[in-house]
Amino acid sequence: MRSTGGKPKRSFFTRFSQWVAAQAGKPAVFAAAAGLIVLWGLTGPLVGFGDTWQLIINTSTTIITFLMVFVIQNSQNRDTAALHIKIDELIARTKGARHVLLDLEELDDTTLEKIRADYEELARRAREEGESERGDASAPPAA
Repeated sequence: MRSTGGKPKRSFFTRFSQWVAAQAGKPAVFAAAAGLIVLWGLTGPLVGFGDTWQLIINTSTTIITFLMVFVIQNSQNRDTAALHIKIDELIARTKGARHVLLDLEELDDTTLEKIRADYEELARRAREEGESERGDASAPPAA
């Protein structure tokens, strides 16, 4: 779905969660959060390290953490879905690729482990045969 400006139309929560996730990862935001903790710690002697003083930091950090989990998870889910689609496109367009790999996230753990073991074996054979790092190895065994 596209808006009139050519950019994809996104919900408010999507835009908000992506913005919060981007901001939360900046060094300045980390420094500000650390500064608030130091400031809180410095106020301890002024208020006698009381229960209310401790409750302020405990409640604040719990609420922020609780909300950030949902916001960052939303952003992460979207990023992961987009990455899967891009990789699926590469697999679908690559001649000789194993199309069974297109929906790996839907497979059970046993099947995933077998496919991973196939690729580990392919890498081991390539190292033993001294193949170049460009990927001259043959296709992995069938899953």
